[in-house]
Amino acid sequence: MTQTQERLAAEDLVAITVAFRDALSAHKAYINRLNVYPVPDGDTGTNMALTVESVVQEIERQPDRTMAAVAQAISYGSLMGARGNSGVILSQIMRGLADSAKGSDSIVAATVVNGLRRAADGAYSAVQNPVEGTILTVARAAAEGAESERDSDSLTTVLEAARAHAADALARTPEMLPVLKAAGVVDSGGTGYLLLLDAFLHVAAGRPLPEAPATPEGDQEAAIEEAHSAGVGDLRYEVMYLLEAEDDLIPAFREVWAGIGDSIVVVGGDGLWNCHIHTDDIGPAIEAALGAGRPRQIRVTDLFEQVEEEKWVRTANQGEEPDEAPVHTSVVAVCTGDGIKRIFRSLGVHHVVSGGQSMNPSTADILAAIEAAHSHEVVILPNNKNIIPVAQQAALQASKPTRVVPTKGIQEGFAALLEYDPEGGAEENAVRMEQSAAGVVAGEVTRAVRPSMCDAGPIEEGDFLGISRDRIEVVHHELAGAAIDLLQKLATDDHEIITVIAGEGSTAADTRRITEWLAEQRPQVSAEVHHGGQPLYPYLFSIE
Repeated sequence: MTQTQERLAAEDLVAITVAFRDALSAHKAYINRLNVYPVPDGDTGTNMALTVESVVQEIERQPDRTMAAVAQAISYGSLMGARGNSGVILSQIMRGLADSAKGSDSIVAATVVNGLRRAADGAYSAVQNPVEGTILTVARAAAEGAESERDSDSLTTVLEAARAHAADALARTPEMLPVLKAAGVVDSGGTGYLLLLDAFLHVAAGRPLPEAPATPEGDQEAAIEEAHSAGVGDLRYEVMYLLEAEDDLIPAFREVWAGIGDSIVVVGGDGLWNCHIHTDDIGPAIEAALGAGRPRQIRVTDLFEQVEEEKWVRTANQGEEPDEAPVHTSVVAVCTGDGIKRIFRSLGVHHVVSGGQSMNPSTADILAAIEAAHSHEVVILPNNKNIIPVAQQAALQASKPTRVVPTKGIQEGFAALLEYDPEGGAEENAVRMEQSAAGVVAGEVTRAVRPSMCDAGPIEEGDFLGISRDRIEVVHHELAGAAIDLLQKLATDDHEIITVIAGEGSTAADTRRITEWLAEQRPQVSAEVHHGGQPLYPYLFSIE
């Protein structure tokens, strides 16, 4: 029989954090599938797991293993590493527990009672409009359970009471949120929170960590549609950033955000804040920070595309084609960047092979995708000149008719798909798709990694380069300046559509400068902005 502990040292707190990380990792897929509220994103488990992974990494960087040092590492690591709505709320919960522990050398029953209450109160205060039936409800129930055993000196007794109350609240979340009831699931964030208490009991009382249950049977897609019809979670973008700002400026910042979105969570203090919002207005959401301080590590996620991605991945993992109807010819595309992949799939691509500049896939990688395609014939879009010969080699070895459309960039791949006919043959598709790809004017902006010389002038390390399919057209010290100068050379009065694909290194401010320039200088052009997430190239342009 495992002996329980009534006093936990700093190393025990580390062990609890690691156990919580491991439990979230094991339950990640299950928690993701539970998520239907308040927004249609399917990554609650992933966000919570990444948040706690950041905490573990911060602890590992801390050479001092006193309680104060470990608690500080938990507080800082959770603030800096918080991901998504659920991760930001979880960070506030962990900060509350850490703040309760850092004033003493050990954690006892009273520390847990105080810590769970601080965690719950802190989580509620961080959310602009708290919603019952979520992780907030479960956190408050845990605090109330611990307080019901306030007079006990037994750490295990307090933890068991906290967990029992939290589990009961989690089971009742469908009664509080109709969207959960419609899907036949409990709240995802609350499910993740329960694992924190399991981690405490694992270390304090030797209880085994729970195994992840089977994927829930509820109809998540129907619940999401119901949420949308009710006007819940219909804001498209998730915006997150760290904000360096004086604490007394945060209330005014919150008020500005309250007018442009919801799911607002702002946590932190002492001049550093982790901010989260769902909104349709990316620019104002970021500009609000400029009035309070300095934003950094800005992340923008398209929530609607994220749901399609989650559905696509799930059906693919089940051995099904994302498209229910069988096709005669399917498309395999090579690309990198989550947003790029989602765009390709929305255009009809069935299989994506990860790869691109500096990350070329092998013949075997492409051949495996060809053979996995549930179709009679296949068309390959290599989307990089270095990958074209590899794709051609894979096509020669394929067991089914396969043709390569020699697309040299993502932009040409998108254009090619405008002529894709899933019921046509690979040969006829390849001819039409190649013609369509040839009609697009492509440009890209990247950054020089070493000094050089080109027709556009001398290049210094760190300069931004505007590149056409033929040459380096522009050298500029600013990202937006390079993009605008490149568009000035490539976009003419004959063009009608310019697609801007923002990748790593781009900012909302730069994107806005680009679209404003297009509105002023190329008013006949319709500009579309997509978040591609591609590395190395902050901007890709497709001009038609």
